[in-house]
Amino acid sequence: MPRLVRCSLIQASNAAAVDLPLEQVKQAMIDKHLGYIRQAAEAGAKVICLQEIFYGPYFCAEQQTRWYDFTEPVPDGPTIKLMQDQARKYRVAMIVPIYEREQEGIYYNTAAVIGTDGGYLGKYRKTHIPHVAPGFWEKFYFRPGNLGYPVFDLGFAKIGVYICYDRHFPEGARALGLHGAEIVFNPSATVAGLSEHLWKLEQPAHAVANGYFIAAINRVGMEAPWNIGEFYGSSYFCNPRGQIVAQAARDQDEVLTADLDLDQIGEVRKIWQFFRDRRPDLYEPLVKP
Repeated sequence: MPRLVRCSLIQASNAAAVDLPLEQVKQAMIDKHLGYIRQAAEAGAKVICLQEIFYGPYFCAEQQTRWYDFTEPVPDGPTIKLMQDQARKYRVAMIVPIYEREQEGIYYNTAAVIGTDGGYLGKYRKTHIPHVAPGFWEKFYFRPGNLGYPVFDLGFAKIGVYICYDRHFPEGARALGLHGAEIVFNPSATVAGLSEHLWKLEQPAHAVANGYFIAAINRVGMEAPWNIGEFYGSSYFCNPRGQIVAQAARDQDEVLTADLDLDQIGEVRKIWQFFRDRRPDLYEPLVKP
């Protein structure tokens, strides 16, 4: 029998005006996502991934210290505790991207990974932090990740996480493959004029180069008052052959669900022996500053 894993990606527009108290902004998005999580679970998903910093707008469009109050400790903050309850309730694994506070003044763009029993399995911190004008002032908010490229064993699949801007860098994508990832989730927040032409190019290339599945998530809509561009949705699943097997709409909230046949990984790697034919003895220049 094929080794099928049903996964869901949730793409969503912002749910509340950004000038409201931050707790109201956060709660509006959490409430919205709870309904989508239920929908994904009822569709039979075993893994659910939320979009980058799912519980609010893409606040990196401005530089205001008030957004530091959006941070929470991981895993001991209230949002992760809530999502652990959801995972236990529905018996699903979850990837939950939030704004992490390690200690006062030290913040990361982080994704927590939760098992189907609600247990906390670990976290990934966004490695590559952009500072792109106008509107992507991430160095104002996040330190570069320092946990490397962990892979999390769910029991029925091994998964990795790459966050948004990371997807432009092949090195971490390769590291995740070498560490055993079978599905790599990339929660993102990216706008049309900046990156849409790359959206279906880079990540299928990672899938082919490393022989694994990619699950790419983007939010949707315009976010006032910043209006830095249209978040164009188009979340998708891509197989190890580089084929997009399911894709969400460009302009609306959606729970995208697909069955991924993990047996395809072995089939593809038997044909394309990219890991076997590597030449790490010649790669020293890749790690020089």
